[in-house]
Amino acid sequence: MTGNHTESTDTHTESTETRTEQDSLGTFEVPRDAYWGVHTARALDNFAISGERIGHYPALITALAAVKQAACQANRELGLLDERRAEAIEAACAEIRGGALHEQFPIDPIQGGAGTSTNMNANEVIANRALELLGYERGDYAELDPLDHVNLGQSTNDVYPTAVKLAVIAHIRRLVAALERLADEFARKSAEFADVIKMGRTQLQDAVPMTLGQEFATFAIMLREDCARLEEGTALLREVNLGGTAIGTGINGHPLYPALACARLGEITGENVVPAENLIEATQDCGAFVQVSGILKRVAVKLSKTCNDLRLMSSGPITGLREITLPPVQAGSSIMPGKVNPVIPETVNQIAFEAIGADLTVTMAAEGGQFQLNAFEPIIAHSLLRITAHLTAAADTLATKCVNGITAHRDHLESGVNRSIGIVTALTPHIGYAASARIAKHALQTGQSVATVATKLGLLTAETVAELLAPHRLAGLPD
Repeated sequence: MTGNHTESTDTHTESTETRTEQDSLGTFEVPRDAYWGVHTARALDNFAISGERIGHYPALITALAAVKQAACQANRELGLLDERRAEAIEAACAEIRGGALHEQFPIDPIQGGAGTSTNMNANEVIANRALELLGYERGDYAELDPLDHVNLGQSTNDVYPTAVKLAVIAHIRRLVAALERLADEFARKSAEFADVIKMGRTQLQDAVPMTLGQEFATFAIMLREDCARLEEGTALLREVNLGGTAIGTGINGHPLYPALACARLGEITGENVVPAENLIEATQDCGAFVQVSGILKRVAVKLSKTCNDLRLMSSGPITGLREITLPPVQAGSSIMPGKVNPVIPETVNQIAFEAIGADLTVTMAAEGGQFQLNAFEPIIAHSLLRITAHLTAAADTLATKCVNGITAHRDHLESGVNRSIGIVTALTPHIGYAASARIAKHALQTGQSVATVATKLGLLTAETVAELLAPHRLAGLPD
């Protein structure tokens, strides 16, 4: 797009005054009080896709500022950037990392150009804030330029994926904390229900007895296993291609820059960031994102399976399984008075479906890259950041709005065990499979209990049956 263009300012700034900026395509009018400039303005014009902004992900903006600050420090130490400009750039980055100016990142996260618009947005905001700190007007790029100074020795192709990896790590940390909180709630319920005997089920049919506490302990264990897998995934994300510039060859960069920039980035973020062994490979390979996405899918699958179980166990309240009651949080029907639905588990199910779909998006985006760069990293970033945020909210909501208020129908569960033919399995080692099957068939036909039938048929004494079918023994608990 060439020629003058006045960008609408209604959704981006209060001012109607503009300043003229220029890029290789021509001039462009941007709001006078905006910290972003011509490249961001063109991106706003080009990418009105999702209705969201990259500023919606504070972790991404913070990570971009951290990368720019680390690059600035490295360039200053290498004598490539003077002290005065470096100090101003660093100060601007520190402010952004502290939460300032995030509203100045208005472009859509879904964009062409492999993240170029996002990198340009960061360069412009940092440059214009640095200019202010130096006492100059925004847009006075002759004094401090977004590309020549803020982006010195860098390319979108190493800055953007590095920032995305750091942002995803931050999101994963929050997700792990939420999953641990949810696991704690399940563990607490496990202790509360440790003495509640119930029938276990396989293929929705009665199997053998267990305790409700054992069932809830399983939910906690599954979650904690995934926390460990997520932690392993972050290790892959700490290997970055910073310093590889355009395609990983390091063109226009100092040979000492990659190691130095990564070291400074590690100091700034507290993450053990390391340069990839081969920067050309790392610039085109999205394998780490695919693996992390797969782990997130695994988390989603387990959360959804758990919620399926909670919904089934709470079905009723009269004609369903009625093993547990979920805390009521809202009316369940506009036509059926008194109906209450398992809306919290249903919400988590839907987020899980979204996460599973996002994994396919990440997979196809990673597969779709060509040659030395993957142009589709923006949708990978958007998918991973969105899903980690949604899964975090889902885990917290499930813990606080559902699991911590679950109650058990103890008498109903115990009665079910006593009436089930599944307990005949405990007799098999003593009378054999055929005799046990005979007892089960007779009990099912007559409605009598397994204990009654076993004694009636003379296969075992009443005392032996009572011992073998003792509730604690059935559930595998110690005497």
